[in-house]
Amino acid sequence: MTDAETDQPQPPTDEPVVETDDRDGVLRSWRLWIAPVIAVLVAMSAMAGLYLGSILDPVGSLTSFPIAVVNDDEGTVDPTGAQQNFGAQMEATVKEKVDPDKVSLEDLSWDDAQEKLRDGKVYGAIRVPADFTAKTLALAEGSVTSNAVERPQIIVYTNPQSGTLGSSLVTALSKEALAEMNKQLGQQLTAAVTKQAAAAVPPLTITGTASIVLSAPIDIVTTAFQPLPTGTGMGLSAFYFALLVLLAGFTGAMLINSLVDSTLGYIPSEIGPRVIVRKAIGLTRLRVLLIKWAIMVVTSLAVSAVYIGIATALDMPIDHPWTLWLFSSLAAAAVGVTALAVVSAFGTIGLLINMFVFIFLGLPSAGATTPIEAVPGFFAWLSSFEPLHQVYMGIRAILYFDARGSAGLTHGLWMTVAGLAIGVALGVGVNWYYDHRGLARAGVQVLDKS
Repeated sequence: MTDAETDQPQPPTDEPVVETDDRDGVLRSWRLWIAPVIAVLVAMSAMAGLYLGSILDPVGSLTSFPIAVVNDDEGTVDPTGAQQNFGAQMEATVKEKVDPDKVSLEDLSWDDAQEKLRDGKVYGAIRVPADFTAKTLALAEGSVTSNAVERPQIIVYTNPQSGTLGSSLVTALSKEALAEMNKQLGQQLTAAVTKQAAAAVPPLTITGTASIVLSAPIDIVTTAFQPLPTGTGMGLSAFYFALLVLLAGFTGAMLINSLVDSTLGYIPSEIGPRVIVRKAIGLTRLRVLLIKWAIMVVTSLAVSAVYIGIATALDMPIDHPWTLWLFSSLAAAAVGVTALAVVSAFGTIGLLINMFVFIFLGLPSAGATTPIEAVPGFFAWLSSFEPLHQVYMGIRAILYFDARGSAGLTHGLWMTVAGLAIGVALGVGVNWYYDHRGLARAGVQVLDKS
């Protein structure tokens, strides 16, 4: 053989050889004892930091938390002839009390506020009724007369479809701001009534009961805009269904990858004490991936149908079962196709990449248990592309918001399609390149050094 011939690159062998060390050497290797411990510590430490860091201080992490403010107060003329509008005063007090960096107060009409509540675009609404000022002045007059009066109301609407914690934050934030308004208006009314009572002939007496009512005149009523029906897990059913869909894609892809590879002879198949090693049939990498993708798509359609069947049997409300099935199937397939593409491109390390992308980073940025506006900025950034958040937004819209595209279904659909396209491009591109370079997969022949 000439030197020129020996310099030519040699084609890869059909059966790559893996040499094994002696048994004692393997048992003494740090890779056997230390490497697994380090790998688990690193992975679990990252998971603990991500999960705990995303939920421990939702109030401190608030950023532009949207709440609607609706001032329907028509105002009226007080006994001195001056025009009064306590609703406008309330609005100014609330805006002064809340931190504009943490809470985004949106001045809306009641119709616009309802539209945003139905779409999940705001977590709640503070509404001042049209007769707020009139009832407030009547209450002041009634404190020194025998006239029947009602306390003026301010209604705080929560939006439980947007998440339980979101509703709790609306209640807490509005309570703090409106308590200040109640105190200020109480002092204002008490001073005015005391002055009028003293100037009357004969002077009038303000009773103790009237004084107590005047000190906090507003009746703050908190109610759900549209209460969730039973069977929704207090607003968590959409999140758990979305998580099941993601796991169908992620876990399903890993199972399909192992079962197909063992059937085609690329890895051993172990069942109990029995180990089966088949001879690889020599398919291209791209063709093997296409087989796995086809199985993943069929599996996604079947698993999504099973999920809906189980949920229906457990009395979970599903008003749009066909829409839920189609979107869930697409989402599971997109996750599975991408996960299979990652493993085909990176090998075993692809399992860890998939776990970080779909699970470790996905759960704390889902925006389900904790609103996106109440998590640190890093997780809010992750939610802009993390698969679980996109799947959750779509499923939440289907289950809670009448499958409205403006409630997140359209966004979730397009982001899911984009994720599917990325997975297909990665899988086809990388595996075509491997096949083009002659980097074929084959069965492994194990040789012992001894």
